[in-house]
Amino acid sequence: MAKYETTLTADFSALLAAIEQGIMQGSVSASLEDQSNYQVDDLRVAVRVFERYSWLGSNRVSLSVTLAGKDNQVFLSAITSGGSQAIFFKINTWGEGAFLDKLCEVVDRFNRTAQ
Repeated sequence: MAKYETTLTADFSALLAAIEQGIMQGSVSASLEDQSNYQVDDLRVAVRVFERYSWLGSNRVSLSVTLAGKDNQVFLSAITSGGSQAIFFKINTWGEGAFLDKLCEVVDRFNRTAQ
């Protein structure tokens, strides 16, 4: 399991769209498995669960992305899962790391173009 968390000053909808587009276009096997949206007053929360096949690890991995935002302050939490081929412990986490790296690239690119 790998995790990435950060806080950004960004337009919530634009960041969410950039993440969805970047992840889906970043791998031919990527899919959006499910999503959830919630809003109360000015607070918005979006959860996205992506999955893709890891060629290097020969397995499927998932990436859960949660955005929580209010007044252009957005908290991003991303956690990968799956990818191991062992029964009792993880021996193969290449696919998880690569999936998370892709998200980090998308967020970095978004930050550079938004400023």
